[in-house]
Amino acid sequence: MIETDIANEINTIKERNRRVEADKAWERSMLRIGSITVITYIIAAFVMYTIGVNGYLLNALIPSIGYFLSTQSLPAIKQWWIRRCYKKEK
Repeated sequence: MIETDIANEINTIKERNRRVEADKAWERSMLRIGSITVITYIIAAFVMYTIGVNGYLLNALIPSIGYFLSTQSLPAIKQWWIRRCYKKEK
């Protein structure tokens, strides 16, 4: 009975790990980043059109490009931060 409980616990942990890995992969996927970039562009263009901004299609690129660039630079910043924090612990 104890072996069954341990096996169930191990299977539960493995299933959780699979879900966590899938979530991490989705967070870093270019499909997700591209989708959010396009949605950001559409919403920004709509808002700018609604409030009467001249050249709203061109101006809507600003927040979209900003989002895209932030997703590309954050991994490097994260690695720097991790190295800095773990250096203090040693």
